[in-house]
Amino acid sequence: MADVTRRLHLRHLRGTPTSWVSHTVGGKTQKQGTGLSFWYRPLTAVLSEVPVDDRELPLLFHARTEDFADVTVQATVTYRFSDPGAAAGRLDFSIDPYRGAWRGQPLDQVATLLAELAQQPALDLLARLPLAEALTTGIAPVRQGVADALAHDPRLTETGVTVVSARVVAIRPEPDLERALQTPTREQVQQDADRATYARRANAVQQERAIAENELQSKIELARREQQLVEQRGANTRRAAELDSESQLVAARGEAQRQEVAAQGAAERARLTAGAEADASRVRDEARAAGARVVGLAEAEAEAARLAAYRDLPPAVLQSLALKELAQHVPAIGELTVTPDLLAKLIGRLGS
Repeated sequence: MADVTRRLHLRHLRGTPTSWVSHTVGGKTQKQGTGLSFWYRPLTAVLSEVPVDDRELPLLFHARTEDFADVTVQATVTYRFSDPGAAAGRLDFSIDPYRGAWRGQPLDQVATLLAELAQQPALDLLARLPLAEALTTGIAPVRQGVADALAHDPRLTETGVTVVSARVVAIRPEPDLERALQTPTREQVQQDADRATYARRANAVQQERAIAENELQSKIELARREQQLVEQRGANTRRAAELDSESQLVAARGEAQRQEVAAQGAAERARLTAGAEADASRVRDEARAAGARVVGLAEAEAEAARLAAYRDLPPAVLQSLALKELAQHVPAIGELTVTPDLLAKLIGRLGS
């Protein structure tokens, strides 16, 4: 849309590079072209603005196939005004000189014309195709038919409209019918998925079986090695017991020999000791006997000498000696009174 500004009783229009503007006064064209900028009097000026850039027109319409199935066609048409002067002469592209806005809706008229021209060949083509074919291979024929119809339509040429391209995005049936059509494919995909799942499970079972067999073989090998280990330990234990028994037998024999030698030495020593002790005892006995004889002879000689000495002594001396001898063997007496009678008896006993 053009940019219109006000200066007193005049107006200034500034266009864009993608807009074609026409300025007419009194039926005579004053200015026309793209990217214009000029002053004008709004009371006498007649202005038209036609866009010359590419425009996208989305289309959505319903059609029926050969087997009476309703489908929805989604398409897009790209067009442009190649002859803006012809378009301004055929359609109302006039703008308000005070505000710069279109007085009508010319682009809606062009959109309606393009939609009608695009629908007709698409409807005719889909009416001759069954649903399955229309959904699978119908997009290209419909696109080509729409493009040909729009390219050779005289009304568009007279209006100055050129169709740049026509694209058919999709042809879709009703949602229920689409789900029904998708069911075989979905079931086939599900079956493929199930087969893949079963194959994966079977592969997993095979792998688990292989793992179990490997574990079993490992356990068998481990048990065999444990058996060999137990047998080797038993053999080692028996060999150790045999060696221990042999060493104990050798030690016992050595101990017995040592004890026998010790016993023989002890017996010899005992025999020698007994002989020596017997000789010593005999010598001691003989010495004691000789000593006893010598002592006895000496005592007898001494006693005989003493008696010989006493024999010649007077009786009074003998009594005195007897008292002295007695006094040596009597305990200590503090006081002793000897009467003549007692002394006479004592002497009498000594004399007897």
